Amino acid sequence: MVYLAIGSLAGMYMGITKDLALASVHAHIALLGWLASAISGVVYMALPTCGLHVLARLHVWGHNIGLPPMVISLSLCAYGVKAAETIVGISSSLLVASLLIFAANVGLNAHRTEKSGAVLVRESAPSDEVL
Repeated sequence: MVYLAIGSLAGMYMGITKDLALASVHAHIALLGWLASAISGVVYMALPTCGLHVLARLHVWGHNIGLPPMVISLSLCAYGVKAAETIVGISSSLLVASLLIFAANVGLNAHRTEKSGAVLVRESAPSDEVL
């Protein structure tokens, strides 16, 4: 929800000021921050073996550690700060790695049940608990 709010506010700012320099930042916040997080959350709820797997934690942490510096440094790049390009590259790499971990998790564990021997973060979780 934080990414949804930030992305919406960024879009509103661009509309009011007619300054579209941050259009790519707005898109990254909305698509990677809000949409990708929402979809992965739904996948983890629908496939609890994936959601409880250690790879889910790696994905979520990597995604949320990589995205904020990426969008901040992308914002700086949009306004001509060349030094921020390195941070964009590093944080983007972390973000892509976390998305690949998500894909690997789903590919490797979607077919498993909790009792099939998958490496889980914990044995089971109540159905109303959110990770």
